[in-house]
Formats: sequence, structure tokens, C-alpha cells
Amino acid sequence: MRILIVGASGYVGGRLVPLLAAAGHELVLMGRDVRPLRDRFPGARIVQADLLEPSSLPVAMEGVELAYYLAHSMGPTPAARSGEGTRRGVPGGAHAFAERDLMAARAFAQAARAAGVGRIVYLGGLGSDDDPALSHHLRSRHETGAELARHGVPVTEFRAAIVIGSGSASFEMLRALTERLPIMITPRWVATRCQPIAIRDVLDYLAASADHPEVTGIVEIGSPDVLSYGGIMLAYARRRGLRRLMIPVPVLTPRLSSYWVNLVSPVPASIARPLIEGLRNEVVVRDPGPAARLGVTPHSLDEALARATDRTDRHAVESTWFDAYAKTDRASLPASHSREGMIVDRRVVEVHASPEALFAQVERVGGRTGWPYANLLWRLRGVADRVVGGVGMRLGRRDPDHLRVGDAVDFWRVEEIRAPALLRLRAEMKLPGRAWLQYEVEPTPGGAGARLVQSAFFEPKGLWGLAYWSLLTPIHPAIFRGMAREMAARAVADGAAGPREPQAA
Repeated sequence: MRILIVGASGYVGGRLVPLLAAAGHELVLMGRDVRPLRDRFPGARIVQADLLEPSSLPVAMEGVELAYYLAHSMGPTPAARSGEGTRRGVPGGAHAFAERDLMAARAFAQAARAAGVGRIVYLGGLGSDDDPALSHHLRSRHETGAELARHGVPVTEFRAAIVIGSGSASFEMLRALTERLPIMITPRWVATRCQPIAIRDVLDYLAASADHPEVTGIVEIGSPDVLSYGGIMLAYARRRGLRRLMIPVPVLTPRLSSYWVNLVSPVPASIARPLIEGLRNEVVVRDPGPAARLGVTPHSLDEALARATDRTDRHAVESTWFDAYAKTDRASLPASHSREGMIVDRRVVEVHASPEALFAQVERVGGRTGWPYANLLWRLRGVADRVVGGVGMRLGRRDPDHLRVGDAVDFWRVEEIRAPALLRLRAEMKLPGRAWLQYEVEPTPGGAGARLVQSAFFEPKGLWGLAYWSLLTPIHPAIFRGMAREMAARAVADGAAGPREPQAA
């Protein structure tokens, strides 16, 4: 079949694409920013479209028989951020995600009906529609599913609770809280019953639905285990050989809990809060019948935890929760670096090593490996960023050795990578302006070695931006010079002579 996937850059979608491709389906991937998709899935047809721009959708629907709808408007849209959203009628702000989800689902369902799409498969959240205390997040998930089904195209709506898998937001919250807190003051929601599910099973259900067009409507999925969120944390602790004490208290609200999660885990409060609010509601499978018709046998919680921890420990994380939460202001680096207002710090070093060996060192920056020079200062910068509400260093890296477009590198995002020649990182820390860090690797004349060109670009915003750069002027040259020199030295350690002293250019 020709299958459209909306949300292929996200946690679930990024893992579903290879499964459907291996089954022989022709895939069409839709996104606002197509560069990460092209880099990650070169064999698929990539279409640029925006769910909040209905006129952009028909081209993505051409000849599509089945559409997977895995989009979620948890973060503010670029239009809302820039102010354009107000003029277009797009609700702005992180807390308006429910309205944006409804608008997006309506536009998508209408376009699918007009294009003759046979069926839509949607992944939502468990929870009873009759529960008057259903969280805003879960109710929004249900309303999105209902909106998709309202316009004539049959919908298979999967509903799942906590997804256990390496890199998932739920697993990262669970892992960080349990690993870092030997004694936990736990709110009441920790005692609520839920039915987690392994990401492997979620993917198997989604893939199986392609072969079962007769299974439509609401399909509740979960593992065989029903227990509290506190029970899940204790199960993780047992697997890791950790002793943990939980002290329940009645006063910690989801808002306060999300701030605490923000401090001790990679997941920011804006994402943690709706997830935690959903944990106040009992999320268990009430009707297992529809799921049973798909022929999937779910794994136990212990099996899911074992797989997730193993892949995390081996740095074999295929996708992460923050893959699709990159800031959408992806304005490319100006072609002319001499443009008025752009501050440039460029360092050049030549090294007796191959371009491949040198680029391998470039590609390993950040994450657990750290930064090649003044790593403590980089970490202090991350702490400062967290204090003012930024991402800090918590995102780390998906993989310690290899990068792809859209990957996080601490508080940077990979904007472009062409191994072994170019890596460009865009800053996501709080800044009075915009910044990039770029590495270019080229062979030296005669092919005896390689040249590393490290460029830091800063586009200050107003006087505050200029003041920020001026305050750091005594520090930046030493850091940038040391970074270039250390990367060259590490490449040389693989079997060449020694780096030449980097020169400012």
C-alpha cells in the first residue's frame, strides 16, 4: 500500500517507518521541516506540509490508502511563537495544544476524505470517556480521535497508557526519578492504577493494523500487568538493584510535581505536567477484544523494562521523546558570514590525520563524552540555562558517536551534517540572539592531512545581545581555541604526528 505517516520525526513514528518499509509498503512522510526526514529516511517520499495550513495537505494525500496520524501539538507552533498565529487563527502558547490538535485533526480528516484515503490510524491515550475528572491532556487525546472520525474516513484509534521504551518521555521520567532519588516524597497520583505497554508492542499493533482494515473504532492496548506508577518505579529499581523508599504525601499537585521532574529529569515541566496529570486517572484496558483481533501478544512490564534499560545502556536508542520537540525556528545560517550584525569567531587548525578521523572527533562532541575543552564551563553554562528556564545540558545525545539532522547535542540541535565534511549546530539555550557552532573538515593540499575550520556565529538581538557577547569576550577565545586544538589532538592520537597551533581566521 501507499501509506502516509504524519509524525515520522517523533518517538513512535521514527520507529514505525522502518517496520512498514520492511513490509514492502510505499511510504510518504509528511512534515513541516523535511530536512531531518530526508536525512533519516532516504528511501521514502518526503512531502512538506503543515497540518495547520489545510491548503498544503492535498499533495501529501495523493494515492494514499492508509494514513497514520501520530502528530501532537504539545509545544507552541512556529506561527504562534512569531505572532503570525494570531492573524491566522492558530491558538498560541504551550497550553493551547488541545485547540491546535482539534484544528489539525479537522483539517487532516477533511483532506483525507477529499483525497479518498481508505483509513486513518491514530495513537491516543487510555482513560474512560465517562470520567468527569479526566485530565485535560487525556481528554484532548480522545477529542482528537473523535474529530478524526467525524468526517467520514474510518479511524482505528489505539489508546495506550505509559509507553516503556528507551528514549520515551515516560521511561526517561521513570528512570531519572528512580536512579537519582533513594528517598521519594510521592504525591497521590503515584498510587493510581495504570497499565503500561512496551514500545515494541505499540509498534506491532500499529503495523498489524495495516493488514486488518476491519478493526476500526477504539482499540485499547496494554501489557498483561496492571499496577501503580509507584509500582512501576519499584519494578525498575529492582531491575537495577536499587533500594528505594517512597513516602506518600497528599499535598504535591501535578504542577508542583512537574517542576520537580523538571529539576531531576531531562523532561521539562511543560511536557511532564500533562503526562503527570494523566496519571491522576486510572488508565487501564477495559475492553481487550478489539486488540486481540490483531494477533499481538504484549510483553510483560519486566520484559519491557529489560529491553529499555539494555538499549539505553548500550547507547542503542533508535529515537527519543525530544526528536520532534526541536525548536521550529530553523532559519538557516546566512550564506554571507559578513552580513551586518553577525559576529563570527573562526579557528583553523591543520592536523596530520585523515578527514574521516578528524570528523569522527567532531561528531562526538557533547553528551556523556563531554566537550573537548573547558567541559566544566560548558556544564556551568548548562546549569545557568536551566535556572532561567532553558533546556540546559539535560537532553544529552541519542548516540555517543553518530549524529543526524535534528538530533540534540546538550543545548544544541544538529541543523546540518554531511560526513566527513560539515557539522552545524544551532543553539537552543536561552540567548539574547541566535547562535550556531559549525565545523568544516577538508583535506589539506596534497592529501597529507586535514584542516578543521571551527566557526562560532552569533546574531545578537539588540543591546542585550551585544552586551552578552561583550561580557564573554574574555572567555570565548580561550574556549574556542582550546576546542579546535583538542579535537585535532584527539584525531592525531589515532596514529598521526601532532596538530599545528590553531590560528584565528
